[in-house]
Amino acid sequence: MPTPPPVLVDIKFNPEGVARVLKTAFADRGSVNLADPANGKRDLSRLEYALVWKPDADLFARAPNLKAIFSGGAGVDHIIGMDGLPEIPIVRFVDRSLTTRMSEWVVMQCLLHLRGQYAHDSHQRRREWAKLTAPEAAEVTVGVMGLGVLGLDAVAKLKVMGFNVIGWSRTRKDIDGVETFDAGGLDSFLGKTDILVGLLPLTPETTGFYDSGLFKKLRSNGALGMPVFINAGRGKSQVEADIVSAIRSGTLGGASLDVFEVEPLGPDNPLWELENVFITPHDAAVSEENALFRHVEAQIARFERGEPLQFVVDRAVGY
Repeated sequence: MPTPPPVLVDIKFNPEGVARVLKTAFADRGSVNLADPANGKRDLSRLEYALVWKPDADLFARAPNLKAIFSGGAGVDHIIGMDGLPEIPIVRFVDRSLTTRMSEWVVMQCLLHLRGQYAHDSHQRRREWAKLTAPEAAEVTVGVMGLGVLGLDAVAKLKVMGFNVIGWSRTRKDIDGVETFDAGGLDSFLGKTDILVGLLPLTPETTGFYDSGLFKKLRSNGALGMPVFINAGRGKSQVEADIVSAIRSGTLGGASLDVFEVEPLGPDNPLWELENVFITPHDAAVSEENALFRHVEAQIARFERGEPLQFVVDRAVGY
């Protein structure tokens, strides 16, 4: 039996880690790593599967016979809309490790705002012994926007910590013990929310979604005093000028941001200097290379056994 064509890999993060894991990944067929200059002019016309993250613009012209595309992360907005995108399945990366990492970050950020950690840090730098009285988690409502794999896990773990948790998605989901809302219930959802957690995918409908008008609809008389915005979904779903304005005006009492309109965040961006704002460099849930390649290997094996691929993107909705 002839050796099957190698897997095409075009990933724009951690090239050293990707190269290291590729030494043992796809042992039955090998791989073509476009980060390796030796592959710059290689003929890709025989390749059947591509694992990509922010791929080269001419990738699909160079590899016209692909059967499936695998995203290097949970999001697929870096693929949707590319010129020449073939009508083949696009598969999201869903993995226990990535999901757990995201929930860790979300829970941590909610607790930082609950317990006034920014104020504690400020007092520590000034060597001030200043006790704070924080509300209980049960007094605070966390509203999670986006109830896919990541959102559902975050909801479950926030509930374990004692928060009152509600959820919003484009179409309503049923979650035991959690009040949920759909598109028509957005204002009701926002009006009950003290900490807004954004885990939405990026689509035309969610671009610029988190703006001043939305922030003004959050609950302003809850246990935290002022609402908080947390986003680890997609940077282009937020209007950063509106976040800055909302923090300065008191519409928002704080924020935690892992994603930004332009990355890396520029050194002159005013978000760096705002009080009660926590910034992380898009590493809330970094794709771990070993888990990513195991996921792709498993999906290719399913596909070649004639079984349906899992986590396939619905192009009509963009995720």
